[in-house]
Amino acid sequence: MLYPEIQAAFHALRNTRGLPWPKEHEKKRDAPKEHEKKRDADLLAWLQAMFGFQKDNVSNQREHLILLLANVHIRQIPKSDQQPKLDDRALDTVMKKLFKNYKRWCKYLGRKSSLWLPTIQQEVQQRKLLYMGLYLLIWGEAANLRFMPECLCYIYHHMAFELYGMLAGNVSPTTGENVKPAYGGEEEAFLKRVVTPIYKVIEKEVERSKTMKSKHSHWRNYDDLNEYFWSRDCFRLGWPMRSDADFFKTPNVPLHHVDGEDRTVGNGNWMGKVNFVEIRSFWHIFRSFDRMWSFLILSLQAMVIIAWNGGTPSDIFDRGVFKQVLSIFITAAILKLGQGGCYAVNQQNLLVSRKLGRLELKPKYPTKPTI
Repeated sequence: MLYPEIQAAFHALRNTRGLPWPKEHEKKRDAPKEHEKKRDADLLAWLQAMFGFQKDNVSNQREHLILLLANVHIRQIPKSDQQPKLDDRALDTVMKKLFKNYKRWCKYLGRKSSLWLPTIQQEVQQRKLLYMGLYLLIWGEAANLRFMPECLCYIYHHMAFELYGMLAGNVSPTTGENVKPAYGGEEEAFLKRVVTPIYKVIEKEVERSKTMKSKHSHWRNYDDLNEYFWSRDCFRLGWPMRSDADFFKTPNVPLHHVDGEDRTVGNGNWMGKVNFVEIRSFWHIFRSFDRMWSFLILSLQAMVIIAWNGGTPSDIFDRGVFKQVLSIFITAAILKLGQGGCYAVNQQNLLVSRKLGRLELKPKYPTKPTI
């Protein structure tokens, strides 16, 4: 706290002017024993009250955000002033780096970002800090969802829009009341109602890959689940997220001798892999090391030619032998032609698997066609 840049970031986060605190939180703050906590309230505490983040996560990300801002602010040249006031240049620099992937995701899907700024200049800094604090709080509780960056973008996109609606005073068309977070209102709501359902899907897929002898193309990993959020179809998941959406459906798994008969558990509308489908086989050892095999074949051809014409390395300088050795370039061209044909077939198989990849389960576990 001795550095003015840290003090500037700390005081900027304390600006809670105009924020609509929930009624339950207002009662707690008005209690005699809560006066000290009321004085310590900041923007991240408000986000915790509205969206249900964990207390320890709020403490960690408060320190994280203050240090991020102070680290950039302290490097600003020339210095704006020595007063404990956060420099807008430092704020914009951190915000640009923090939301780089989110803005690229919005642009790729053709969606406008949820980073709406107010027209009143005095409220711009507060709004930027709220957007940054919300993103860090989501990331702090994401756990294994951090391996799915586009999934985090989807979550943040909707929660940031809710944040904008609350600050703008928007009214819900269904309830007629002010907009409220879909998953707020209770402690640890974000962890229990947002992170946990998605994590359960990952857990089921991993358990299935361990307990069953299934092909790699028959179960989803982090990348496959994350690819669901690479297209506009991910918005069918909705917000709040629909529990019956394709993303949450698990494949049929045979369980033998359940109540005296064979049964399956899971859901028949398992969506499978939605983009790249890796089909592994023994031939991958040749495809993955094609350059090594080409080098060995060409080397073998050159050594056979030299051995046939004398057997000593100096024979390569003979004009006739050297001409024969140059035939390895013809062999190399033939190998390249074969590699190109294999690559074309591989690409064609990938295109077909993207459309029909989820039907690979039919011979083993009959399923209904995915809508």
